[in-house]
Amino acid sequence: MIEQRLDRLLNIGLVSAFDYASHGGVQSHIRQLAAQFESWGHRVRVIGPCSDTDKVLDSNFIPMGKPVPIPSQGSVARISISIWLRPRIKKMLDEQAFDILHLHEPFSSYVPVGCLAQSQTVTIATFHAYPGSMVYEIGGAKLAQPYFRKLDGWIAVSEPARDFISEHFPADYEIVPNGISLDQFTDGVEPFPNLQDGMINLLFLGRLEKRKGLRYLLAAYSKLKWDWPNLRLLVVGPGTPDEESSRIISERNLQDVVFLGGVSDEDKVRFYKSADLYCSPATGGESFGIVLLEAMASSKPIVATSIPGFSSVMTDGKEGLMVPPKDGDALADAIHTLLSDPERGSRMAAQGRATAEKFQWQRVATRVMDYYQVCLDRAAASPRPASHAHLF
Repeated sequence: MIEQRLDRLLNIGLVSAFDYASHGGVQSHIRQLAAQFESWGHRVRVIGPCSDTDKVLDSNFIPMGKPVPIPSQGSVARISISIWLRPRIKKMLDEQAFDILHLHEPFSSYVPVGCLAQSQTVTIATFHAYPGSMVYEIGGAKLAQPYFRKLDGWIAVSEPARDFISEHFPADYEIVPNGISLDQFTDGVEPFPNLQDGMINLLFLGRLEKRKGLRYLLAAYSKLKWDWPNLRLLVVGPGTPDEESSRIISERNLQDVVFLGGVSDEDKVRFYKSADLYCSPATGGESFGIVLLEAMASSKPIVATSIPGFSSVMTDGKEGLMVPPKDGDALADAIHTLLSDPERGSRMAAQGRATAEKFQWQRVATRVMDYYQVCLDRAAASPRPASHAHLF
């Protein structure tokens, strides 16, 4: 049993940069962290912009403004940009009197920026993204320096995330990865009966954005289908195929490609359970391979691209096979290799499950809590003067 080791219970504020009513890696990270902390007896409040409070059932959530969609790094970030939230944030911080304020992606939205600007307590930031917010590329890092200096602690979710953010904000970053709830992917999870029909299910799961690389998987699939006529590609995730993906499907008359759209968390784990092989052909921009961990937790062999974020959780030849990004031929060869050798795939699936064990939320939350103690002790030993930055 993994237990947190603080000698007192804390009042913790977790701040999301992104719309808490929408699905996303940062929001999921915060929810799981909050649940683990609360199970240990700590008081937790989550603060963030929210497009629909009726969708957020978390009793510990404090909505702070409405988000707007902003294009960012080939995706769309739903963030708040309203500086008019400043007095509401100040009132909330005064009322809550947090012992720890933990900001997630602190410079990607006004809500964490406003919290950091007005924080009077120990404040920590986690940087999730690689290559990070476009704000850093347009001079925002220089404007944010006075606020960055207010931080008492700095966490990055992976080495790629640390390496990126260090270019803009040098600091002694603690690397604490994302976590995973193993039980979610195993306890009572049943495959979809209609997918247990003798076909081989190849699963892609992710938003249909160019950087997710679906076009390269479709190109690989078109080659594989000749040798594996009973192969089926399940495409799970919100969005519509890009022009190149649609062209490949049409020109090559691809059969048994099933677009399933966005799905609930419950259905997501059932699709993993229904799959024979998981493939992520992402071309870059991934700070951490959470989808790979989900596939590992589901005991599925993996074919993935050898991009930095994925290499931080997966080893080529161990939990699966890794190939260069944007290489449909290499994807096809790797998938063919595992389909042709089911025993090897089974060994990789078992190793993947063992790897996923290391990323259980209890372990991750313990590391975060230990870091809180380091920051609390450091702040108590050498209190800093109050900041006089007033840009926000």
